[in-house]
Amino acid sequence: MLKNSMLRLHRNFIITACVALIAFIFLYAYMGTPKPFIKWKWMDIVGEGGTSVMSGLWLLIMLSSRPKGLVTRLFAFGLAAIMLGSWADCLDEFFAIPKEDVWDNWLESMLVFAGMLIVTAGMYYWREEQFTLNEHLQKRERLFRDHRAIDRVTQLSNADYLRLQIKQELDSHPGVPCALVLLDIDQFHLINRQHGQHEGDRVLQAVSHMLLLNLRNEDVLCRYAGDRFALVLHDTSLEEAQALAVHLCKMVRQMRYCAKEATLEISMRHACTMADDAPDTLLSRLSRAVEANALASAETQLATRGL
Repeated sequence: MLKNSMLRLHRNFIITACVALIAFIFLYAYMGTPKPFIKWKWMDIVGEGGTSVMSGLWLLIMLSSRPKGLVTRLFAFGLAAIMLGSWADCLDEFFAIPKEDVWDNWLESMLVFAGMLIVTAGMYYWREEQFTLNEHLQKRERLFRDHRAIDRVTQLSNADYLRLQIKQELDSHPGVPCALVLLDIDQFHLINRQHGQHEGDRVLQAVSHMLLLNLRNEDVLCRYAGDRFALVLHDTSLEEAQALAVHLCKMVRQMRYCAKEATLEISMRHACTMADDAPDTLLSRLSRAVEANALASAETQLATRGL
């Protein structure tokens, strides 16, 4: 089911690649002359055609397991170019192209070479992506190794650990600035209502992954309550916390979450404060600020619609 969902994301690219394969057949048939069966070189057909088939298979496997993004585009265009170049090379065995025409040699060589360059670039960015994912997994590992109170859905620290962490910051690092950020998913109740609690839990997990990927190792991310996440930012000013909160909301807004047949756009609102009071007082202050932001946003939308 997931594989089919992923392939649907890349449907236009797959259709374009298939059309290109068919177009190459018509191109060679129009520009060349069919070779008699006795002159077919089966070793070349198997080798060149097999390379094209395997490249196409790798392309489908890759597209069925990756969402849209830079790395996916690089791999897709690179493998598609190798597939088409090898396909053009294979068609040479079925159609005789006049020797004075060199376009087919350029087509075969440049497509394969360009495809290999693009795949190499994709591997470089994939390597960088893996480093980021490894950091993410290390953060997860530290959560369990420290025996923190864990939220069942997101596997993040829960509200009890959040309060404990705030208290420790105040007690252990007096004079060192510590900022708190509260993040709240917009209209999360509608996701639960329209798509069910299971999809709602998956949205929370996806958002927690995105937040973790954009935080420093020393930052503490917790699930505070419901659709709210809290950050404890050691040695961070209010301005720095505000900039980070805006960045995190931007990254979440760029997500495209696939829930069954629908694609959901997720957005968040935020509030920031300095850790200068008791944990419950600070969290109440942030909750009121987030709710005020939500009310202001709703009033703005109504005014925009002319209601």
